[in-house]
Amino acid sequence: MDILKAATDWAKAELFSTPFFMLFGLAFLVASLGFWQLGKTDIARAYIIPTLVAGSLLLIIGVGLFFTNKSRIPQFEKAYQIDAPAFVASELERAEATLKEYDTIVFKAIPIIIIACAIVLLFVSTPVWRASMITTIAMLTVILLVDGTAHARIDGYNKQLQLAAKEMNK
Repeated sequence: MDILKAATDWAKAELFSTPFFMLFGLAFLVASLGFWQLGKTDIARAYIIPTLVAGSLLLIIGVGLFFTNKSRIPQFEKAYQIDAPAFVASELERAEATLKEYDTIVFKAIPIIIIACAIVLLFVSTPVWRASMITTIAMLTVILLVDGTAHARIDGYNKQLQLAAKEMNK
């Protein structure tokens, strides 16, 4: 098994995935612009700031992850050429830490926040609060969608790293 190829393939798959954050971020920004230009009701006008904030956050997340993963590809090759077992060990440690973060943040905290926002929706009737809660739910749903696939990819990569570590320790 070529673990360098697996690492590079994983990073390239992440490079394909992270622009979806940017795409959704742009969609939220366009929605904000639409609410600003076309919004006639109080609730439509209330969406301007929440969608602007959500769009900006998603755009920042996407750009940050894109450039982080893009810089990883050449770093993988250098680290692997210098010391392959150390590369596998460090990547295994990073992948396992990332999987724990996904379990805690993406699959526990985000659903709890979505539930809290839905509960707040039941008790508030002001347009700003409603728009903020609905936009937050939409943004967190986007994060769940994109990060759900990222979790599956890093889990597969982690399994490849574990196999490579076993082979190197023989």
